[in-house]
Amino acid sequence: MNHNPPFILCIDDDAQVLRAIVRDLKHQYRDNYKIISTTVVSEALESLLELKNKGETVAMFISDQRMPEMEGVEFLEKAMEFYPDARRVLLTAYSDTDAAIRAINSVQLDYYLVKPWSPPEEKLYPIIDDLLGNWQAIYRPDFKGIKVLGYQFSPKSHAIKDFLAGNLIPYQWLDVQASEEAARLLNVNNLSIKDLPVVIFDDGGCLSCPSIIDIARKAGLNPQVKLDVYDVVIIGAGPAGLAAGVYGASEGLKTLLIEKRAPGGQAGTSSRIENYLGFPSGLSGAELTRRAIAQATRLGTEFITPQSVKDIKQKDGYKKIVLEDGTEINTRSVIITTGVDYRQLETKGVSDFTGAGIYYGAATTEAAACKDKEVYVVGGGNSAGQAAMYLSKFAKNIYIIIRREDLTSTMSAYLIEQIAGTPNITVLPKTEIAEAMGEEKLQQLCLCNIDTKERRQVNADALYIFIGAKPFTDWIELDIIKDDKGFIETGRDLKSYDSFNKVWKQDRDPYLLETSCPGIFAAGDVRAHAMNRVAAAVGEGSMAISFVHKYLAEVK
Repeated sequence: MNHNPPFILCIDDDAQVLRAIVRDLKHQYRDNYKIISTTVVSEALESLLELKNKGETVAMFISDQRMPEMEGVEFLEKAMEFYPDARRVLLTAYSDTDAAIRAINSVQLDYYLVKPWSPPEEKLYPIIDDLLGNWQAIYRPDFKGIKVLGYQFSPKSHAIKDFLAGNLIPYQWLDVQASEEAARLLNVNNLSIKDLPVVIFDDGGCLSCPSIIDIARKAGLNPQVKLDVYDVVIIGAGPAGLAAGVYGASEGLKTLLIEKRAPGGQAGTSSRIENYLGFPSGLSGAELTRRAIAQATRLGTEFITPQSVKDIKQKDGYKKIVLEDGTEINTRSVIITTGVDYRQLETKGVSDFTGAGIYYGAATTEAAACKDKEVYVVGGGNSAGQAAMYLSKFAKNIYIIIRREDLTSTMSAYLIEQIAGTPNITVLPKTEIAEAMGEEKLQQLCLCNIDTKERRQVNADALYIFIGAKPFTDWIELDIIKDDKGFIETGRDLKSYDSFNKVWKQDRDPYLLETSCPGIFAAGDVRAHAMNRVAAAVGEGSMAISFVHKYLAEVK
């Protein structure tokens, strides 16, 4: 039995006739099809819109010809807008056969059935069997789940796809310039190009130009706080934050994890992590993230995403986390694991095409759009190397732009070896981008040789930027000491700052991962002198929980 069987929709304003056709159809086809019916045309059209948006399939329409709201032929014409491949059958009285014959041309009618059709074994089932058999031959199940309609090179569309992919929510991307289905969905929902991007949800609901918060709420992500007080709130769901979530919940702490965009951090966008302990064939950042979220959730960690923290306050021994929407969360301790953001490339033209051919980070959501294209990657670190290897499966050519002579001082040996063995990847040393050019999307780059200053123009369909990282700490206003680059100082390194003694009033020294505010810890890439490795971040996240226990024991 098909779990999502196709539908057969019957409509006739004569309730007695409708009951008879539905009874006969259910008797023969209920195991493989859902039979639905109505006496009202407007109700039928509303049902079709809901079915279409939900990703359901209609195999056949059976409509009476003479109905007060609208003739059957006109209804079938409207129904074709939703399901052009469905089989169309007109129910007619003997006197209406002329209208039925005309309809064979106007709505490509498949059959007209003269009432009554008794006995059905002779006059109904053989006809329906034949029509459904022909339909099954061309039937492809529709995607059931969230559909995103938009332009391929639209920053708004990219932000939505990136959010859904980052939160491991399956979706179908429909490019309005290439997909007939996208045009059909816009049409039946009475929407136009100006309403893009459009997100259609699996319950049939539809949002035009939605905010990420709106999508999160509709997709069932949890932006609400459940408890009055938490033992620990973790800010940032990269590898360090996820590890802290797993260990915090497993050790009985009331644990909350807040993420501003999507879990996984920079590691979550890595197409392949090959040096992570225990995975000899490597694993993707998305897979590592998925496993970690499942583990943390099973153990009892609560998630809030997408939500930004705009401040941390201290009051009566408690910390108050203030969210962007003004919500305040009480907690006894905090772990900051906000990680780093890629630095912006300030080159002329780059900001014009960000999200429209130019992407920061791996942007695996756009990889399929790179098929047979010319793609450039800026940066010589592991993230850039992993992205180049992943994109090489799709793109015609990949060019890695670096300012140095080669990759040896910035990239792991295993990646350098893989890149050297991949024929469609070329490293461009001693090179930088002078300008990005295009009309509505990136089309060309102007490259400059650092030594000779010689410039050349190249065709470029996409550019991925990995040019070093800056810590995500601008939002912190508390007396938390940072180094000159904005990374959070912790532990004994705090003692080298003159301001330390002014803010630290405890009898003990700060714990290894503790900031200059007691009970607030930092782990992972956001911390000064961190290792910048996934395994190191995981280690620090789990270690931070042991210091949280020590801190909570002394303030009880």
